[in-house]
Amino acid sequence: MADPTDEDLVDLFAAREEPPIRVLLLDDQVENLLLRATILHKHGYQTETASTVEEALALLNSIDIAVLDYHLGAGQFGTEVAARLRLERPEVPIIILSATLERRFGGPEDMHLLKGYSSVDDLVTALRSFRAKRQGRPVMVDARDFFYSRINMAMGDEVVLEIMDGRGNWFYVNETCARLLERPRDWFRGKNMFHEMPELAPDWREIVTTVATTRETYIDRTYRGLMNLPRKGEEWVWNVLAFPITLHNNESGVVLTARILERKPGI
Repeated sequence: MADPTDEDLVDLFAAREEPPIRVLLLDDQVENLLLRATILHKHGYQTETASTVEEALALLNSIDIAVLDYHLGAGQFGTEVAARLRLERPEVPIIILSATLERRFGGPEDMHLLKGYSSVDDLVTALRSFRAKRQGRPVMVDARDFFYSRINMAMGDEVVLEIMDGRGNWFYVNETCARLLERPRDWFRGKNMFHEMPELAPDWREIVTTVATTRETYIDRTYRGLMNLPRKGEEWVWNVLAFPITLHNNESGVVLTARILERKPGI
C-alpha cells in the first residue's frame, strides 16, 4: 500500500476534528456509486447514495454537499434534484457531473465537472474547497485546474502541455511535462519558465510574448523543439505548437504543447 500523501493526512486529521461531511452521490450506475463512495470514504467523507431522483430527494435534509450525475436514464436528470435542493437548502454546494461540458444548470454556488479522465481527482479537490465553507453563503471555488485540465484532456496524455502568461509564468503543466522535467506539478505554478530554464530564454521568450500579444499561433518548424532534452543516450525530435488562450483572469496567455516525433541515438 502506498504511503499517504500530505493531502490525505490533512483529510484524515480534519475528519478527526469535526463531524464528517455528508456527501450525496446520485448516479444510476451502481458501479460508479461504489467507486466514488469508496474513494470519498478514504478521504474521510460520509456518503449517502441514490440511483434515482426519488431516492435522492428523500436525502436532501441529511447532506452537506450534493454530487449529482447529469443524465440518469429513464428520462431523469440530476438537475431535477439540484433545482429542489437550491430551493429548500440554498446553502448546500452542488456539483454536477456530466459526460460533456454542456451546462444546463449552474450559478456561483455550483460546479460542473466532466466525467472520466481526471474527474475523481477534481471531485476530491472540489470537496476540500467546499469543506472550508460548509455552511452559510454560496461558495466560489478556484477552478483553474478544472479549466486547464480540460485542455490537457483534449490534447492527450502523450503530449507535454504548459500554460503560462505572456511573461512565461506557469499557471498549469500536465503530468507528462512534470515527469519530463522531474518536478512535481505543484512546483511549477507561479514560477517563471525563463528563470528556471534560462537556456530557453534567448529563443522562446520572444515567441511566448508574441503569441500572447498578437494572438497568433506559432509552430516550431525547426523540429529542434522547446525541450530538446536527451535522455539515456537518445536525442528527441519534438514538434512544438504555441497558441493563445484567455486565462482565468482574462489576461492573454499561451498554451505550449510538445510531442515527440522521433527518438534517435545521441551523438
